[in-house]
Amino acid sequence: MTAQVDYLAVLFTTTSGASGDLLGSDEKELVQLVWQLVDVKNKKLGKLNEVLIGAEQSELTECAPDRQDGEESVFTVTGLEQALNQFHVGLTNEVNSLGAGTSLCVCTDGQLHIRQVLHPEAASKNLALPNCLNSFFDLRKEFRKHFPSADTKSLSVQSMAESLSVTVKPEGTLEPPAMLAPTAVMDPTAMLAPVTATLQVQSMANIVLALLSEPFCHSFLNPERVPEKFESGTCSKTEQVCDNTVIRARGLPWQSSDQDIARFFRGLNIAKGGAALCLNAQGRRNGEALVRFINEEHRDMALQRHKHHMGNRYIEVYKATGEDFLKIAGGTSSEVALFLSREDQVIVRMRGLPFTATPDQVLAFFSQGEGPKEACPVSGGKEGILFVRFPDGRPTGDAFVLFASEEHAQCALRKHKNILGKRYIELFKSTAAEVQQVLNRYSSVPLIPVAPAPLVSMLPTVSLLPSPGGVRDCLRLRGLPYTATIEDILGFLGEYTHDIRPHGVHMVLNQQGRPSGDCFIQMRSAERAFSASQRLHKQVMSGPGQGGQRGVASRYVEVFSCSAEEMGLVLMGGSLSHTHPRARSGTGLSPPPCLSPPSYSFPPAHSIMPAEAAGIFPPIGQVLLSPRPLGPGHTYYPASAQLYMNYTAYYPSPPGSPSTLGYYPSPSHLPSPGGVVRMHGLAYKDLLNTIQGYQYATEDGLVHSHDPSRTLLSQPKEWLCI
Repeated sequence: MTAQVDYLAVLFTTTSGASGDLLGSDEKELVQLVWQLVDVKNKKLGKLNEVLIGAEQSELTECAPDRQDGEESVFTVTGLEQALNQFHVGLTNEVNSLGAGTSLCVCTDGQLHIRQVLHPEAASKNLALPNCLNSFFDLRKEFRKHFPSADTKSLSVQSMAESLSVTVKPEGTLEPPAMLAPTAVMDPTAMLAPVTATLQVQSMANIVLALLSEPFCHSFLNPERVPEKFESGTCSKTEQVCDNTVIRARGLPWQSSDQDIARFFRGLNIAKGGAALCLNAQGRRNGEALVRFINEEHRDMALQRHKHHMGNRYIEVYKATGEDFLKIAGGTSSEVALFLSREDQVIVRMRGLPFTATPDQVLAFFSQGEGPKEACPVSGGKEGILFVRFPDGRPTGDAFVLFASEEHAQCALRKHKNILGKRYIELFKSTAAEVQQVLNRYSSVPLIPVAPAPLVSMLPTVSLLPSPGGVRDCLRLRGLPYTATIEDILGFLGEYTHDIRPHGVHMVLNQQGRPSGDCFIQMRSAERAFSASQRLHKQVMSGPGQGGQRGVASRYVEVFSCSAEEMGLVLMGGSLSHTHPRARSGTGLSPPPCLSPPSYSFPPAHSIMPAEAAGIFPPIGQVLLSPRPLGPGHTYYPASAQLYMNYTAYYPSPPGSPSTLGYYPSPSHLPSPGGVVRMHGLAYKDLLNTIQGYQYATEDGLVHSHDPSRTLLSQPKEWLCI
């Protein structure tokens, strides 16, 4: 808007909660809407209008009973929608009755009335605001053009009125003038009285007239604008992003999109492509997002929405940095930039594609259907498909597809889990930032990196694990529902529950400490483990349902027999990939991932037992007081590379697998070769089970490190096996 407007509607809002600088920060609903029209050309004021919202606002209606006269109109409505209609109709009728022009814009005291009250509440209630509320003038910023030394944040209607020598005579007999002193200090955490809002509007209208008059002759040009729709776009890693414009939102629903995030921050101006959903190590959304705003002012208003609600969930909002945003949303690929350069497109992510899938097969997948409504053409044909590949060109099974409209995208999403080739395809609505993030992840460091040699090979020849090709008396369950508990697993095993060793169910957790969908079970015999794998393989584990029917978490579970060695390596961080390039020949074992970057320095090893206890065993005591630390193994990635573990924890601790373990070779002058193994957290009987089948010294070789007199305690905390 480059020309002076004909009318200004001076607007003031009141909620049932905080006021002042905290207005809208507590997510309270609007209860009062007051406005007054200003004729800019003729420098005249219209009548004062007031709308009270909510039938329960009895106190407000007592202070200002319903009436309509030449100076003031007061209405009472039951909800926000009726209040907005009353505002729009009343304002339009008043402008038409004056007939001095048609251009109209709203003017408020600061940003909060429009950005933090009206727009957020209307968005949460799925209401459309009148067009005049999508742009407004900030009276504080207009005032500051003539008083540049004034601080916008510290300005108030009272201070501006004093600077302009504006006095306000309250209209009607609402309150005694003593109660309306403009210098009165108001509590920002308390709800404003209705008379205060009307006085604020009258003061603002007179300030506008003072700015329009001599000597200021102010022109109201270029109002603030509230975007009606989030604008997607791309971001380059070389772009400079200010730290004071980025926030991190946490606790988002898993199915939320960038449009949902923009809806949550409705009223604030998000930068183009400034909503980036974060992915976890498995490439799935983790409930967090980084949002970039156009300036620090909007970022600060976003921080005030901390713990506001998106549906039934409250969202946490924290400060973030520009570097954080670029790590998620920044990209360098020209192919991705070209793919995302098409505007007004809806992106759908395909997951689980056959590695041999071609663009023609993807186009045929979306074009198939019984009727024309089931067909959803891909925008741009083959140019609208982007396959995700590893750096060496191998396909990952993921792809992104563009659709020209939301209608076509919704039609495509209805094909979720349809078959392409011999695989079912998962479909999700995606964003430009997610495309960048997925491409960046696969083009830099793989999700499960190439690992060093197995941990067991780093130790001396004495091994605590069975040799490769041992008895396959364990079960591996893969594809469990993430909500499955140990009780659900026992119910799934049925009659084989009686063959499980005590404490033999081990849930495998991912890097975030959440269930990974895998589980290991120790059985009493290899025969029962084999029988269970044959009978239960690909049987359905039902989630919560009704009447025994399959619930929303129902899925088939793969069951395999495995050995204790395979279970042990996975619980220590390895995997069971049979195609891993460094897998042991014939076993399908992949070693644990590298845990120590080259720059990591191992701390000096502390003495294992007190000096007094070490004196009882002179040869061994010196080893225990000064153990030899194990040096780092070989690494395959630089220290700056981020490594992703497929498994990092297990629960509960399996029998025979102490939580921490240390091996120390025996001194060379001992009569027989051997070593010292330090174990934490095992009772005496569990210790004997752990070392069963391995040759160890006599009873004298079992030493309680906290008992110099070598008396056996009922609940020892730490043992040394010699």
